[in-house]
Amino acid sequence: MKILAVDVGTGTQDIFLYDSRLDLENGFKLIMPAPTMIVNRRLREATRRKESILLTGVTMGGGPAAWAIEAHLHAGQKVFATAEAAKTLNDDLEAVGAMGIQLVSEDEARRLPDSIRRLHMADFDPIALRYALAPFGLSLHGLDAVAVAVFDHGAAPAGVSDRRFRFDYLDERIRAENRLSAFAYPAAQIPPALTRLAAVAKSAGEIPAPLVVMDTAAAAILGATLDPMLSLHSENLIVNIGNFHTLAFRLGSEGIRGVFEHHTGFLNPEKLTSLLTALAAGTLTNDAVFNDNGHGALLYTDSPLPMDHPDFNVVVTGPRRNMLRSSALKPYFAVPFGDMMIAGCFGLLAAMADVMPELGETLRASLVGGAGQGTPPWEIE
Repeated sequence: MKILAVDVGTGTQDIFLYDSRLDLENGFKLIMPAPTMIVNRRLREATRRKESILLTGVTMGGGPAAWAIEAHLHAGQKVFATAEAAKTLNDDLEAVGAMGIQLVSEDEARRLPDSIRRLHMADFDPIALRYALAPFGLSLHGLDAVAVAVFDHGAAPAGVSDRRFRFDYLDERIRAENRLSAFAYPAAQIPPALTRLAAVAKSAGEIPAPLVVMDTAAAAILGATLDPMLSLHSENLIVNIGNFHTLAFRLGSEGIRGVFEHHTGFLNPEKLTSLLTALAAGTLTNDAVFNDNGHGALLYTDSPLPMDHPDFNVVVTGPRRNMLRSSALKPYFAVPFGDMMIAGCFGLLAAMADVMPELGETLRASLVGGAGQGTPPWEIE
């Protein structure tokens, strides 16, 4: 069984080609620039050349791409965009137009002069992946499934904070299914408000294989739980320090017991340590995080668990995990299957085992180290 797993962040997109005949450590991996970083670099080049640009494609992650678009406008250059691509900046197209972006239909976009530079917006690019893998003799043909993770705020109604909207969504999913795989969906079951996940499904449509999409923060945390060291403790406080967002879950025998999410750029080692300590103590409030420009916090227990409790473990993952390298919390740095950067891909595989039961037995065997054991890669045809 072969599955393509792609975890799309703000700094990197982490790609894992799973083959059930191989140990996971022998799976093929790529750590490449995130799509939003690729768009950022192309936009900055267009700004230097004083080129007008046309944004086409689908809704994708903003961040660096959005900042580069705004800089292009501030430099006095023209920006045209189709509706779906424009929603990368704001779900409210009137707000996009107010920025100075000229919205065009698909037909109008095709009629724009060739001198206008075209930029295709998408979080998932199967064509680029095909070209990247081909020189190594690898193909996307014959996949049994595809799994992609992105961070989706959701399309908040007018007048509703996207940060509050996201946290209401997290709360609803945790209360409905108290497990991390609750944030994963087969393509046909994506909630309407999760427009970025829906855009991924549209981009992946040309690959003839079932698709599962998932929130990237939950995928990274789920992947970190596959490190066998975590099973030695009854409770784990796991924090994923991403390039743009930091999310921490308190996990115990009863499932998810608390969570907070913040913007990494607003954190430093001292503040993050304080937030984690409050989450463990059951004293962290939603307002404390939200009023500091974070997304919020949710607690499902106010039962405190001291950091020095023998059954408690602080675990760190994510590309900016060095923020806690010298922390007094003395965290454990998770390395599922020997690779922290692919934790989100491993989490995607674990979630897929839940939401696609027909693949569950094989995937779970791999994730506990049972599948492919003893088969060297040169014996795989």
